[in-house]
Amino acid sequence: MLQEGAHGKWTVSSSDESAEENADGEKPCTSSLPDAASGRTSGPQYPCSEARKAAHKRKASPLRLPDKSLSTATPPAVKQRPSQDSSGWCLSSSDEEPEDQQKHAPKETVKEEKYDVPEEHPLNLCKDDKLSENLEEEEYNATPSEAQDSWDLVTGGNPFRFFLTKVSGIEQNFNSGALHIKDILSPLFGTLISSAQFNYCIDVGWLVRQYPQEFRKKPLLIVHGEKRESKAELIAQARPYENISFCQAKLDIAFGTHHTKMMLLLYEEGLRVVIHTSNLIAEDWHQKTQGIWLSPLYPRLPKGASGSAGESATNFKSDLISYLAAYNSPALKEWIDLIQEHDLSETRVYLLGSTPGRYQGSDKEKWGHLRLRKLLKEHALSIPAQESWPLVGQFSSIGSMGADGSKWLCSEFQESLVAAGSSVTTFRKCDVPIHLVYPTVNNVRQSLEGYPAGGSLPYSIQTAQKQLWLHSYFHKWSAEVTGRTAAMPHIKTYMRLSPDFQKIAWFLVTSANLSKAAWGALEKNGSQLMIRSYELGVLFLPSAFGLDRGYFHVGRKKLLERKDSATYFPVPYDLPPEQYGSKDQPWIWNIPYTDAPDTHGNMWVPS
Repeated sequence: MLQEGAHGKWTVSSSDESAEENADGEKPCTSSLPDAASGRTSGPQYPCSEARKAAHKRKASPLRLPDKSLSTATPPAVKQRPSQDSSGWCLSSSDEEPEDQQKHAPKETVKEEKYDVPEEHPLNLCKDDKLSENLEEEEYNATPSEAQDSWDLVTGGNPFRFFLTKVSGIEQNFNSGALHIKDILSPLFGTLISSAQFNYCIDVGWLVRQYPQEFRKKPLLIVHGEKRESKAELIAQARPYENISFCQAKLDIAFGTHHTKMMLLLYEEGLRVVIHTSNLIAEDWHQKTQGIWLSPLYPRLPKGASGSAGESATNFKSDLISYLAAYNSPALKEWIDLIQEHDLSETRVYLLGSTPGRYQGSDKEKWGHLRLRKLLKEHALSIPAQESWPLVGQFSSIGSMGADGSKWLCSEFQESLVAAGSSVTTFRKCDVPIHLVYPTVNNVRQSLEGYPAGGSLPYSIQTAQKQLWLHSYFHKWSAEVTGRTAAMPHIKTYMRLSPDFQKIAWFLVTSANLSKAAWGALEKNGSQLMIRSYELGVLFLPSAFGLDRGYFHVGRKKLLERKDSATYFPVPYDLPPEQYGSKDQPWIWNIPYTDAPDTHGNMWVPS
């Protein structure tokens, strides 16, 4: 099928037409295992997506632009379509996406396991030594003054407790007020007893090294969604560490992922919850824009406190317990009991999660975009002339939206995001402006990482060619306000703004990309919500911060200059977003870019 539009022309074989509609593009794959078995070392040592594997390969084996002998190379199953202008790409029928490989996966239930893989298991982990050494050299180590700065951040005047991760290679003043994972796990934040790490892509050895030496043998539970070979690979990584145990999240609906990114940190002094957007791998904490919500230190309740004690005005405690209960895991029951014993009343954010399932009745409003709809109806104020208040969505991956906006984006999803107060107003078509922020090819090319940054922006040609209509909503990534224009976003944020982009009705930071798999899609004439993946985020509403006008102001000053009260919210990128120009194209990971070099002088050929 030939499609042509402002963002390219591609010919796609009929086998790609049936690609799973809710695909997130950020799916795990286990192709490193055959490579390892045959003695090749072409990829990372942890399970990750095909897009990230391509980025690893290009970092390890860069293709320099001047080398014309390589400029015609094309990735497997992406062949140049014979035509006079050579402007299109043909995807052969052999191109099976990770979603397709998982289609007949048997149902699995949650299991708690130790790391005891049989010794005779013929598993050789794939590791690129050169890349690992380079990242080891660049690993973050806080100086005493930086450590104190981090502590001041957490104890000082940041009412939102919303942070960005530190970025290597930007002006240092833009890292003032930012956190590295080593800061979060620092003894300054608490004397660790045990921890739980929920995540999607996990490098166990690297993760262990982020803990201070004195905490590295404390019990660590890793909650993941890996299956079969990639699960064996993950468990094998933990063989050297007797303190590590695993909880496998059930993923009974095809194409779902365990995408939640959360830390539960139990201290001698209390408990802390961290909800963030970074995978547990070195690259995600190095030169990307990522978001973190760091809870207050929750003190232990007095013995004999009632079951409802320690709840916040935002119902955060019971919502977190409900989210953990959805895993139906004995390992997480222990954490549920610990949370019950602590006082979470100081929390000022709302928890917004997704868990896999098909939900009806009142359960429909527990998760996904219908949960956001419910929260906004109950706790956000109605806005005068609200149909003119635009929505901004910013993300790092895109699923299939359907043939046009009416299928999901501008119908059920938009209806949830425009909910406010008890009004039942619905807007036809896309009456409310929607600004979608997603990096262009040039954003990626000119980034700190260069083209390999696109490995964590896994929008595929298979999905893009079916929804060229979506690209008219796209806006460039720009973050001069935080010094992060060149740090490609893996953060995901959604918000509602006034027409002049000076006021924010609400702000959400989450793991959820723009996909039905993450947010859910209505079925059975709207009576059922189907969600494929685990996701987690926190919602900031003005009312929870003592503001009765129904909005925050946009904190427009550069991050280092902000001494604002809770009335100014620190949006991490530039507003208003700038729409794509006629020559801009969205980054698509699995086609070559050989016309212009990136910041390292290299091309992108994801073969």
